Amino acid sequence: MPPSNQSAAVLRDGGPSETTTDISGLTESLTAEVNRIACDKTRAIQQITNQMKMLALNALIESARAGEHGRGFAVVAQEVRAVGQQIDALAGDLETQLTRRTGALMSSIAQMTEQSMADRMVDLSLNAVELIDRNLYERTCDVRWWATDSAVVSCAAEASPAARAYASERLGVILAAYTVYLDLWLCDLDGTVLANGRPDRFAVQGTSVATESWFREARALRSGDDYVAGDIERQPKLGDAQVATYCATVREGGRTDGKILGILAIHFDWEPQARAIVSGVRVGDDARVRVLLVDRRLRVIAASDGAGILAEHLPLKTDGRRSGCFHDPSGALVAFHATPGYETYKGLGWYGVIVRKAG
Repeated sequence: MPPSNQSAAVLRDGGPSETTTDISGLTESLTAEVNRIACDKTRAIQQITNQMKMLALNALIESARAGEHGRGFAVVAQEVRAVGQQIDALAGDLETQLTRRTGALMSSIAQMTEQSMADRMVDLSLNAVELIDRNLYERTCDVRWWATDSAVVSCAAEASPAARAYASERLGVILAAYTVYLDLWLCDLDGTVLANGRPDRFAVQGTSVATESWFREARALRSGDDYVAGDIERQPKLGDAQVATYCATVREGGRTDGKILGILAIHFDWEPQARAIVSGVRVGDDARVRVLLVDRRLRVIAASDGAGILAEHLPLKTDGRRSGCFHDPSGALVAFHATPGYETYKGLGWYGVIVRKAG
């Protein structure tokens, strides 16, 4: 497998989804404008009818003063007054109905716009977690492949100073090509680090990793085809860097069914790779949007704003769904999608999550 030094494909907002949002915004704006014009015109009609009623009232007063001579004019004035009242009632009814209907239309448009936004956020949540799955799938391939390297196998079989030096040299060559790793460690079955790829940077040789959960899990692997994918953690021996550790067994003769000789652990440089993915997602106003990756315990393991990593637990309301969206108590729209896995990498129960603040 060729080196995979790319951090991630960048996710960009645009295309049909952005066009749909623009059309929805334009339709909402036009509807609001129609509503305003209708209200303005009906109020103008009401003002005119009020003037008509005032003129009719004045005409009635003058006809009363004219006595018998103004009786016919009084009939006309009464009719004008009645017509004005009818027009006033029609104008009021028109305003009420138009306002109700345009209000309902604007509400429907707002709901459709939010649904479109929610659907796009769910899709981008899937894309984000899928990108990291594909990246980590390659890590599982790397560790199983490198565990069969002849220098690694020889050192695990007989850890002489010369064998350890040569294994470290070989691991260093690998690191020079695969820059997404912080270090590669060859450990014996007791958990002692025999060799590493960057001994000048990380003085880990001779130290023990026997208590590490990934080492204990790797020690129990049944075949060279199997691997361990550890949770994201800070590794004190690597300067407290955030790492994703992958392990495979080193076996006699490099065979998958050979006798287990040691454990190869490779430490993926998690923080810059994950940051590139979550920072690359664009959903509307960036100031209102937070893109996250969370693990199966709903612990934040990557965040576009850099906050809460490995400390914050997200109250993700999945209701047993693999994907969906909901509004949290603050009114923010939260979209999520569970890891789909990739090829032989089944994923670790992670989620891609996008939170869009209300307002």
